[in-house]
Amino acid sequence: MAAQDFKKGLAADQRGDYATALRQWRPLAEQGDADAQFNVGNAYHTGQGVPQDDAEAVKWYRKAAEQGDVMAQHNLGALYCEGQGVPQDDVLAHMWFSLAAAQGNEEAVKNRGIVERKMWPWNVWKAERLAREWLEKHPR
Repeated sequence: MAAQDFKKGLAADQRGDYATALRQWRPLAEQGDADAQFNVGNAYHTGQGVPQDDAEAVKWYRKAAEQGDVMAQHNLGALYCEGQGVPQDDVLAHMWFSLAAAQGNEEAVKNRGIVERKMWPWNVWKAERLAREWLEKHPR
């Protein structure tokens, strides 16, 4: 049933019926489905089907990112980089970009490089340490 509901959400999203898509995904997201959590976060980030709310997007992206969702990790990095929905924090942006980059996300590699160029070496080291610690706590 969950896979069917997720697919119904995708079909609604592709039709531009974002409210219906969100109605399909939210229960799945609340039950811990990382793909649904990412999609709910994306809906709040873009304001499709709900009022745009970066703080709510961060909440849902974080849930998916904690489960290893590479796009949620990348998007969290971007939100921390820009200070959208969270206080601006280059260390956490670098950490989330690093986690996404470790899974092969090329955009995260590029964005990590951009944020790194404006960081002090100590903060780069701190971000790398945080990423290593995260990976130790969340083995694949």
